[in-house]
Amino acid sequence: MLEKDSINFIENYLNSFTPPGNESVGQKIWLDYIKNYVNKTYEDLYGTAVAIINPNSKKKLVIEAHVDEISWIVNYISEDGLIYVSRNGGTDNQIALSKKVMIYTEKGIIYGVFGWQAIHTRKNSSEKYPNVENLFIDVGANNKKEVLELGINVGCFISYTDKFFITNNNKYFVSKSLDNKIGGFIIAEVGKMIIKNNVNLNYGLYIVNSVQEEVGLKGAKMISKYIKPNISIITDVTHDTSGPMIDKKIQGDIKCGLGPVITYSPSVKSNIREMIIKTAIDNKINFQRLVSSYSTGTDVDEFSYSNTGILSSLISIPLKYMHTTVEMVHKNDIKQTISLIYKVLHNINNNINDFFY
Repeated sequence: MLEKDSINFIENYLNSFTPPGNESVGQKIWLDYIKNYVNKTYEDLYGTAVAIINPNSKKKLVIEAHVDEISWIVNYISEDGLIYVSRNGGTDNQIALSKKVMIYTEKGIIYGVFGWQAIHTRKNSSEKYPNVENLFIDVGANNKKEVLELGINVGCFISYTDKFFITNNNKYFVSKSLDNKIGGFIIAEVGKMIIKNNVNLNYGLYIVNSVQEEVGLKGAKMISKYIKPNISIITDVTHDTSGPMIDKKIQGDIKCGLGPVITYSPSVKSNIREMIIKTAIDNKINFQRLVSSYSTGTDVDEFSYSNTGILSSLISIPLKYMHTTVEMVHKNDIKQTISLIYKVLHNINNNINDFFY
């Protein structure tokens, strides 16, 4: 069962806004939560947050997630006061329609809506489908001058207003930005367990919350070269493929509630992966398997090939409705993933010469 302070943390963390390039608010919440359970914390130049247990060890193991979430940016303000946008990460045009938004300005938050013309007027229009050329935000301004007076300028970040909640059956977390703040939550909980259970680590544990994954794995690229770990275990989300409109023959067979997902990919080192699978089996932790034939599209792709190579693996959380405001993760998958990573760190600690060369 997740503790009350853990639930409070994840709610505040998910409700914070952390677009690629401006993740500082979420990183502060994350560091404030984890700092009491580690020996040292810092942020790098671009905002990746690092919390360390046993920082003096020359042996280094990273557990990592990313904090940034997809968003929009003000790109153009028309003379009649409408705001046109650019994508910041893999934002889905189709979910924007009729959504309420918050525009972050130096004067504070300005509320607006993604407008969309009524179905009656679109019958003979070529603009039937949303894209960055026809999506616009209306803040109730009559002209460009009024928009500028509100403090809105080109470059302002934009988020949706949706907030975290737990489903009535108490099984699912629902929120924007579960991709991948749920990973940041999981690695923080693992670090907390290490300290609370007085585990004496024979290596330095680096708990890393990276930035700018959604725009090209940029934070992972930088921090992997700085820390130079021997081992990395990356967490991210992956698609629940049990719903409609998904071809399991292409996307794999993954379902929320059936446990964490172990990935087979060239960027995943087989000895780490097989040890994780054995750990799950030995501890009766349910897990699922997924193949990514080329790249995984996650930070493991950067860590694996950083420096002269890092022993790396990927443990993912099944997620419904990725890159929407109603992403869903099963509480059982969260608890099982925390348990699995904790047990894996124990195994490495007890068999340290098998993994540190």
